[in-house]
Amino acid sequence: MCTTCGCSGSKPNSTELSFKQKHNHHHHDHEHDKRLIEVEQNLLSKNNHYAELNRKRLASTKTIAFNLVSSPGSGKTSLLTSTINALKSQYNLAVIEGDQQTDQDVQRIRETGATAIQINTGKGCHLDAHAVGHALDEIDLESTDFVMIENVGNLVCPAAFDLGEKAKVVVLSVTEGEDKPLKYPDMFHASSLMLINKMDLLPYVDVNVDQCIEYARRINPKIEVLCLSAKTGEGMEAWLNWLRLQPA
Repeated sequence: MCTTCGCSGSKPNSTELSFKQKHNHHHHDHEHDKRLIEVEQNLLSKNNHYAELNRKRLASTKTIAFNLVSSPGSGKTSLLTSTINALKSQYNLAVIEGDQQTDQDVQRIRETGATAIQINTGKGCHLDAHAVGHALDEIDLESTDFVMIENVGNLVCPAAFDLGEKAKVVVLSVTEGEDKPLKYPDMFHASSLMLINKMDLLPYVDVNVDQCIEYARRINPKIEVLCLSAKTGEGMEAWLNWLRLQPA
């Protein structure tokens, strides 16, 4: 269960309840669902307030933030290290690294020389704008061109939480199959760009990349798509150019 956004909770099997129990349980479910909706609305409203503060703060220094979202193992950290190494002679990049536990990924980022701030969410399944705001306190935004936020690996909850970023970038590896946009539509609807990563593995997996792109555009007709391999460098220049062309 996500203790941050309360997105879980199982219900008893109603076929095992008596008529009276069913009636009472049905009423309880409605009340329970109503309370969950109220909590979710309050939580998102509070988060959106902090997100707007982050956005104004970033705009004041002309710093652009991107929220990288994906399932675990898509290659976000490798993508970031390759991106930083390719751009660090031209731009200053900082990273906010979100994980439930450990600092392994943030150590990899720091090896590039970039500033990297770790946020461990514990049982939480996503970053929120308040935590990101505290991480921004530790970054010299005046001298930073891009803040790359590597969200917790999860294709569900991060879709709903604005962090103050310019755009969400969803990273999908070819090893995940072509159906993820249909299975997790909120994430692809919320994202401006889909990066299909690990294209070097395409000959070894049974996936239809064209079908994946079609599914993503069925969910979000405006989504941009780039195919690349952070490992081999294939397609990386298109991604780097996309970043370079983003207005502050």
